Amino acid sequence: MPYCVKNVENTGDEVLITATDKKDQEVTFNADYCLVSVGRSPYTKGLNLDAVGIKTTEKGQIETNGHLQTNVSNIYAIGDVVKGAMLAHKAEEEGVLVAEVLAGQKPHIDYNLIPGVVYTWPEVAAVGKTEEQLKEAGVAYKSGQFPFRALGRARASSDLGGFVKILADKTTDEILGVHMVGARCADLIAEAVTAMEFRASAEDVARMSHAHPTFTEAIKEAALAATEDRALHV
Repeated sequence: MPYCVKNVENTGDEVLITATDKKDQEVTFNADYCLVSVGRSPYTKGLNLDAVGIKTTEKGQIETNGHLQTNVSNIYAIGDVVKGAMLAHKAEEEGVLVAEVLAGQKPHIDYNLIPGVVYTWPEVAAVGKTEEQLKEAGVAYKSGQFPFRALGRARASSDLGGFVKILADKTTDEILGVHMVGARCADLIAEAVTAMEFRASAEDVARMSHAHPTFTEAIKEAALAATEDRALHV
């Protein structure tokens, strides 16, 4: 059940968390630790950027062009100090891009296909567009969703909470976004990225054989649900 945290107090021996549930009822939790991860900003202090004339944005990010080159031609920047999601795998792809640019190649990164993962329990993962983004862009889409509760593997391991949702173009059936919550989602999202990298349709994924029993079956079933509501096991 999702909660909205209202207050966190360190009492010395433990952490007292006050929150409200989906019914707006107040609940409290006692914990040994509380991890707070909000308000992240690019850590450029101490880099002495002004000394070499590197420009930064209003948010403190280092300005770069499409090749991650700064306004100082022999200096490139990647990762948390440039625009975009603060993700290690995004920085890795940017590092490879810079190396390939220096080698005279013509690489490209599709930032829309950089997956995001929240390593909580259950895990949360997503890639591509959200429904809100598609609505704002005026893109007609269809949606298919499949619950983990209907998976044999999830039932065997008692990881029943969660689902996979696939958003596909209403006309072409191309997968535009995949969102999931549940066990192993940090691993499952890679299949969605692979499909979208090759511009697969929901029908393409629905026709792929998935081993049984596995968590990945939820992706196949969600793809079936997105193509004329054809999920097999609901």
